[in-house]
Amino acid sequence: MNQPIYIIDGARTPFLKSRNRPGPFAASDLATAAGKALLVRQPFEPTELDEVILGCAAPSVDEVNIGRVAALRMGCGQKVPGWTVMRNCASGMQALDSAIANMLSGRSNLVLAGGVDALWSCGSRISWPRGPRFRKR
Repeated sequence: MNQPIYIIDGARTPFLKSRNRPGPFAASDLATAAGKALLVRQPFEPTELDEVILGCAAPSVDEVNIGRVAALRMGCGQKVPGWTVMRNCASGMQALDSAIANMLSGRSNLVLAGGVDALWSCGSRISWPRGPRFRKR
């Protein structure tokens, strides 16, 4: 199929440094904030989305299907499916690729896709006293 696929808008949250300490936001909070900011600018309602696909390499245990959690919090309603892609270092790009594939196949027409992570929740293998080369100089 050779139908054009359009990316119509984007939103993001700022990067926060946590230094392996709990940050003030869960990944679902960040996804919801960016998604709501994006959706408020659109000429359609969140309930008109065909699906929400979010990539998250390390979701916390209380929000494993972060795509669904964010879809519900963004006001997409019970009928809009939300699902999560978990692929190290490429989850957001895989979510976008999955959205495009679903649109090209005719399964979806309007998709919110993106990536989110709050890596403070997944422990680090490098402690700062023993990992000086990773510190800002």
